[in-house]
Amino acid sequence: MQKRLPEYLKRPIIDTEKTRNVRRILKANCLNTVCENARCPNKNECYTKNTATFLIMGNVCTRNCRYCNIGCEKPEPLDVNEPLHIAQAVRDLGLKYSVITSVTRDDLADGGAEHFANCIYEIRKLSSDVKIEILTPDFRGNKESLDVIIKSHPEVFNHNIETVKSLFKTARPQGNYDCSIEVLKYIKENSDIITKSGLMVGLGETIEQVEETLIDLKNAGVDIVTIGQYIQPSKLHLEVAKYYTPEEFDELDKLAQNIGFKHRQIGPLVRSSYRAAELV
Repeated sequence: MQKRLPEYLKRPIIDTEKTRNVRRILKANCLNTVCENARCPNKNECYTKNTATFLIMGNVCTRNCRYCNIGCEKPEPLDVNEPLHIAQAVRDLGLKYSVITSVTRDDLADGGAEHFANCIYEIRKLSSDVKIEILTPDFRGNKESLDVIIKSHPEVFNHNIETVKSLFKTARPQGNYDCSIEVLKYIKENSDIITKSGLMVGLGETIEQVEETLIDLKNAGVDIVTIGQYIQPSKLHLEVAKYYTPEEFDELDKLAQNIGFKHRQIGPLVRSSYRAAELV
């Protein structure tokens, strides 16, 4: 039985000329967004600010994470024109800070690292002053792929740990906690790129386990951390074990601060790219 969604997790539908304009620009460039595909609760707020988080390399994933609304199917070949279309949308939206994420593409030898890099290069051709944050899969820990990312030098590299170690195989059966930590550590040790990671709460973790995860992220050199409430996308996904109250999120914020995270975004509706520019 699904738990009733608390009022503080509900967001109104906003439909204005500005939100319609964002949708028009995305449609004109044949682009996906994680806002739509992952049913982000902050979609309308972001659209009113003329921004969106681009979802590259298709809208189906090669992994079947049990919390995610994006479908797991055989993916289509990469669209070689997508990096240019991303760059055109960034320009047309007038963005000063751009966030790009992707589905996981284990079918590609490099996991899509070169495609990420091409998006960064194309954006800088058209909008040289735009800061770029990328939210990537783990690339299976492939250091050659990570080196491609480092060479393209986004301002921020984000890879979400998503949950605590004991729940990883339940929530992310094809992922690996230690691999994700090592990916973040490798980027930090081999570049001056700002690193970022986030996790969801409400899957059955304990506060002690959240603390252990935050310590692991801190030891990996992560600069920015985000924590938000898991919301079940459908009855087919993992059930919510607990809805944290706003006061409990305040306690999580204090915990992260005490561990040493100066830059953090922690709250019920926080998602990894929510108000991303404000943290940099």
